[in-house]
Amino acid sequence: MNKDYYKILGVDKKASKTDIKKAFHKLAHKYHPDKKDGDEAKFKEASEAYSVLSDDRKRSEYDTYGQSFGGNGAPQGGFGGFSGFGQGAQGFDFDLGDIFGDIFGGRGQRQKRGSDISVDIEISFAEAVFGIERKIVLTKNSTCSVCKGTGAKEGSAMETCSTCNGQGKVHETKQSFLGSFSTVRTCEKCQGKGKIPKEKCKECRGDGIARKQEEFKIKIPAGINNGEMIRLTGAGEAIPDGVPGDLYIKIHVTPHKIFKKQGVDLTMDLGVKLTDALLGAEYNVETLDGKIEIKIPKGVTHGEILRVKEKGVPITDRKRGNLLITLNIKLPTKLSRKAKQLVEELKNEGV
Repeated sequence: MNKDYYKILGVDKKASKTDIKKAFHKLAHKYHPDKKDGDEAKFKEASEAYSVLSDDRKRSEYDTYGQSFGGNGAPQGGFGGFSGFGQGAQGFDFDLGDIFGDIFGGRGQRQKRGSDISVDIEISFAEAVFGIERKIVLTKNSTCSVCKGTGAKEGSAMETCSTCNGQGKVHETKQSFLGSFSTVRTCEKCQGKGKIPKEKCKECRGDGIARKQEEFKIKIPAGINNGEMIRLTGAGEAIPDGVPGDLYIKIHVTPHKIFKKQGVDLTMDLGVKLTDALLGAEYNVETLDGKIEIKIPKGVTHGEILRVKEKGVPITDRKRGNLLITLNIKLPTKLSRKAKQLVEELKNEGV
């Protein structure tokens, strides 16, 4: 019975070669026999399907006749299209290292990186508006201040690592039913340096890394928002023969009882008496810079916004946003006999 290679790989009949390749890579990872949960039968089936669908001529024959005849007129099927891995796979245009790197070891070695650190800082609303500098103290793994990360005692000479013979890398050969695979890994003894100190640093015991307290100055910029993060590159955990991680500071801004932030502007509500709205008045208003006096124009309406320039968030050393004041006209809930009489007079005048 002819097999449905497209169904096996889980792709459409119009799938591109790239899609077919990706589908096979995924199945190869999942079913590889050297894995704990691998499935040799499904791995071979997927390999057989890929060997046909990855070849334009074989794929054309398969689409036309339901099978591929190879190059000698005989049907191409079974695991034959996948044979010859020990001497080089036939019909495959990919590098096995790309697929089985997690099983047999990758070809390239990435530089090691320490862990990131995350801390939370709470600041006031005013501090968030104008910016502030804070200090934090952390206990973490840092580059040894005595040996400067070399791991060697001061004045101690370095000698060739006996494990890797100064290469910094160790070559290993692994066996699989697919054949022999050569892998390269960083030497653990010298951490890839090829040399080790004759005498180790007493402070870090030769690791080049010591756990200690460090103080950091955090410059929080003006106008920062609640929940924003500040990153200090290289201020995270340090590791031997690698780059330190980063330090992330999450900012929590305490809400203000009067003001809110809207971009570079500050907003607030101001209650205004009905008579002041009708006749105009002057009000003392508290701002983040101190008290100021504002003028309520005659005949203002409920919800009208007054703008006070340069009382918002600093943009540059000489420029700031504005303070936007929303006027809420307060209507009296009770009227005296005299007040009621005056309102009736206003009503008669059509006001």
